[in-house]
Amino acid sequence: MSFSISPASRLKSVEEYYFSTKLKQIASLRAAGIPVINLGIGSPDLAPSSETIEALTQSAANPANHAYQGYQGIPALREAFAAFYAKHYGVTVDPANEILPLIGSKEGIMHIAMAYLEAGDVTLIPNPGYPTYQAACSLAGATVQAYELSEANGWLPDLEALDQQDLSKVKIMWVNYPHMPTGAKADLAFFTKLRDFAIKHSILLVNDNPYSFILNENPISLLAVPGMKDVAIELNSLSKSHNMAGWRIGAAFGRAELLGPVLKFKSNMDSGMFLPLQEAAVKALSADSTWFAQQNKIYQSRQTKVFELLDLLNCVYDPAQTGMFVWARIPAHCESGYALSDKILDENAVFITPGGIFGTQGNGYVRISLCAKEEVFQTAIDRIKNQSNGI
Repeated sequence: MSFSISPASRLKSVEEYYFSTKLKQIASLRAAGIPVINLGIGSPDLAPSSETIEALTQSAANPANHAYQGYQGIPALREAFAAFYAKHYGVTVDPANEILPLIGSKEGIMHIAMAYLEAGDVTLIPNPGYPTYQAACSLAGATVQAYELSEANGWLPDLEALDQQDLSKVKIMWVNYPHMPTGAKADLAFFTKLRDFAIKHSILLVNDNPYSFILNENPISLLAVPGMKDVAIELNSLSKSHNMAGWRIGAAFGRAELLGPVLKFKSNMDSGMFLPLQEAAVKALSADSTWFAQQNKIYQSRQTKVFELLDLLNCVYDPAQTGMFVWARIPAHCESGYALSDKILDENAVFITPGGIFGTQGNGYVRISLCAKEEVFQTAIDRIKNQSNGI
């Protein structure tokens, strides 16, 4: 007799993550001898600073550093995050109670959703936007309501249009600037309008802010707006800015009263962050502007190559966009970003991300990651140049 057990019904609200299934396909193609170039996923291929790695190895060599840790991170890490926000964003946060270190900011998205949302609540998520917002909120039992972003509006939410809707059950609005996948930026003037909107409708704002140092000369935090701490939590991460994606180090920033419920949930889900990782993160956060300039010089050269590739595909893009991706509108004759992505994979063994995975507003777009060496982009360009039937 075979054993079977049904999964929880909450899993019906989500699907396996797109990149999880796509990576299986790419692995299968490679196993069959097809040398697929993956330009889809934003996993930094550059290394953290040598000082950061040295701090990790020195700390890990200490036998005393392998025990369980506290749920709020060591004081030195919270102080390093506070100094980082003061130096780079001009924002003052109290390391004692306004910073909650996380095992990656993706963890923070789930923790915030579970701490604040339940059946009957509504949450606003961007379309296009990071799929985890929808997944986390759905798993928490909330009703997900997308707000549409458009190229015509600079990929910013239309707050006037939202203001005309019934927002009485909306509890959280997720924003993400600099925006993924479009690379659009928001300024403090927009964040001020967003603050007023949130206060008017009693909505908690959550800004996901991991891309502010990549190809962006003026990093900002929405917490720089006076009074924003009353209504907002900001998530940040070392994954992209410091090339530490696999290290899983992030933090939530906000006033103690807003972070308290998140900590309460988190303390039941993990047993703290590995101490050597925390001590290495302290070193990483001490990096000066020279570190970011060096990284951006590399990303700038790669971005130029991606623009060349997109020109071959007759796609249209904003050369001023930020972050570690390039977002581009597909040619008018193409059916969708999915169709263009599949065509390039089938004919050239090059994978680029269809914009539709980020929401219906992305159906006419594709996204290319900058996380590959220039020679990889050149190989992709050469393959596409050599195809005979055109795009």
